[in-house]
Amino acid sequence: MTLLSNMEKEKLTEREANNYSPLSLAFLGDSVYDTLVREYLLRIANMPVAKLHSAKVKLVCAEFQSEAYGRLEEVLDEKELSVLKRGRNATGNTVPKHADAVEYRRATAVESLFGYLFLIGRTDRIYELFDIIIADTDVSVE
Repeated sequence: MTLLSNMEKEKLTEREANNYSPLSLAFLGDSVYDTLVREYLLRIANMPVAKLHSAKVKLVCAEFQSEAYGRLEEVLDEKELSVLKRGRNATGNTVPKHADAVEYRRATAVESLFGYLFLIGRTDRIYELFDIIIADTDVSVE
């Protein structure tokens, strides 16, 4: 049995997942979110990899994820909203040059939520939230 199949079977409880710091959840959630964006782009457009990458960058940047935060906070239940706010309020974030502190914290919050939901095995909810984020988004490539 592989490590991955063990992880698939052993989802964490909400309590166990809450034991991780928001930045640790964001570490995982960044990958989950990035994978969803890549899958989405691949499914909607058969284009050269360079164009896929350009489109992906627009959807994973702090500015876009900060906008996603606004869409999500309206549809989350109390537990999810708590995780989102913990992620937003996490300290220790170093802000990249291309984002302001508020955008970056809100982006971290979205990633924290996706990491949390992944750990507790709520992939169905991850896809629901991603659909909300991506709805009515113009994915133009240059």
